[in-house]
Amino acid sequence: MSLVVTGATGQLGRLVVSSLLAKGVPADQIVALGRDEERLAALAALGVTTRRVDYADAAGLADALAGADRVLLISGSEVGRRLVQHQNVVDAAKAAGVGLLAYTSIANADTSGLALAAEHRATEEAIVASGLRHAFLRNSWYTDLYTGQVPTYVEHGAVLGAAGDGRVSAATRADLAEAAAAVLLLEEPRAVYELGGAAFTLAELAAAVGEATGTEVAYSDLPAEELTTVLVGAGLPEQYAAVLADADLGLGRGELYVDPADLQVLLGRPATTLAEALSATIGA
Repeated sequence: MSLVVTGATGQLGRLVVSSLLAKGVPADQIVALGRDEERLAALAALGVTTRRVDYADAAGLADALAGADRVLLISGSEVGRRLVQHQNVVDAAKAAGVGLLAYTSIANADTSGLALAAEHRATEEAIVASGLRHAFLRNSWYTDLYTGQVPTYVEHGAVLGAAGDGRVSAATRADLAEAAAAVLLLEEPRAVYELGGAAFTLAELAAAVGEATGTEVAYSDLPAEELTTVLVGAGLPEQYAAVLADADLGLGRGELYVDPADLQVLLGRPATTLAEALSATIGA
């Protein structure tokens, strides 16, 4: 069986490749696609086949997916350009006659009002229209996006957001990567998985950070426009800052909440908790 992981040089993709290997998949059955030559070389050192290709390169994708049995399409990072790029992968997968196309989407993609959800929803529709057997991996937010900000939270004694009392079913990249690898190996995968861990509010996040670090950290809820301004002031591009603020509004509406059962079943264990992720981050 030939398993192709697109976007394999990104953080999630590399973890998926590692998880497939850990699950006993022979390295010569894994094909890793990506743009970064240095990271591809690191994957090649693991024994997997690597091919340099860009989502915008339709001809290159057709060649790269030839002979593939199952493909994991990891969503692109270029917001606003992803649908065209994803369509290239879908077309190449259809031409190759792949047996399964799995796609990393977003939680509640079919109903979500998040700005980020629009391209995911359109990609899901394109995959359905292709007639390919598919599995949508609707990932909630990454816990890593929060744990990576622990030094900032501690420095300022605050977690800033615009989510109110909304709950986010965040999960670590490693857990979501392991789940994606599991789906690629299932004999009869489902068409849709809503994937997330045990949910928490941003106020609970602040309390957990405070407890883990022994400092006082509080949650400060801001209007989305003010949060955007603060994020821009911290050095984020305005468009990205606005997307993050919009995501917080969606979080507040419950659009990043999912039942943790799907992820737990795929992992064969409970997902990594916020406290465990914070402990690992601080320990590192």
